[in-house]
Amino acid sequence: MKKNTIILISILSIVVISILWSIGSYNGLVSTQEEVNGQWANVQNQYQRRADLIPNLVATVKGYATHESSTLQGVIAARAKATQITVDPENLTPEKLQQYQAAQGQLSSALGKLLMITENYPDLKANQNFIELQAQLEGTENRIAVERNRFNEVSKEYNLSIRRFPKNIIANLFGFEKKVYFEAEKSSQAAPKVQF
Repeated sequence: MKKNTIILISILSIVVISILWSIGSYNGLVSTQEEVNGQWANVQNQYQRRADLIPNLVATVKGYATHESSTLQGVIAARAKATQITVDPENLTPEKLQQYQAAQGQLSSALGKLLMITENYPDLKANQNFIELQAQLEGTENRIAVERNRFNEVSKEYNLSIRRFPKNIIANLFGFEKKVYFEAEKSSQAAPKVQF
């Protein structure tokens, strides 16, 4: 009888330990997943900050560069497209992230063109409002890069945790899926050609 009691207590202990480990693993995966979702929100906040700066920048440039309307319209159209694309962090697929990155890339390109035309307008380059907006935009671009990098880091940690044994069992059981990463744009893969 004592032998059966010891075996029963041992089995119950193993079951309780397994259940506690499963609960801890599940909760850890949920926490890591929420960290990824929170970091995605930080990325979107910085892109939104950039989008919010653009109308003021366009209005300032418009006052000086009235015959550059195609560039100004290009920036406005790219901003509209970039702000229309939203991605839910729970459904962050490679295709959706690529769409999001493409729209943001088009906006970056349009902004680059806008800032290049300022070279033709010395009064604009000296305008304090424009200088301040340009500095804020540069700071925002840096923040975007930092937040994207942090997103990739927390996504990597999450992806590692759902793929490592034995947590991968819990991850597969409860449908935790791998998160995608921000990648460099294809156009940045080729080195620029410099000619003198």
